[in-house]
Amino acid sequence: MASQQNPQSNFQDLLPTMADKLGGDGLIGELCNGFNLLMDSNKGVITFESLKRNSALLGLQDLSDDDLRSMLEEGDFDGDGALNQMEFCVLMFRLSPELMDESRLWLEQALQQELKHCY
Repeated sequence: MASQQNPQSNFQDLLPTMADKLGGDGLIGELCNGFNLLMDSNKGVITFESLKRNSALLGLQDLSDDDLRSMLEEGDFDGDGALNQMEFCVLMFRLSPELMDESRLWLEQALQQELKHCY
């Protein structure tokens, strides 16, 4: 019996590297570009169909329909079955543990700076 390889096991989280090289504004711009690649241009959101059709552009052609549906469900905060641009960006950050850790550190540092100014 041949073993099945999980396509996500080869996933390399490049978001932190992109953030380091591009800075905050540049990273948000690239996330917007990714959203635009994956969205249904008629609806302005990422649907299951648009994700399936365009996922190969991001090297995700080996993901199953169930994997794609799970991705949509993970990020779909308003329950409409699709991802708007904000939901997509939040999902990308949530899927990047290293970037989430860095974001927490930035937030803590900003809060500490604010507290210093208050006293």
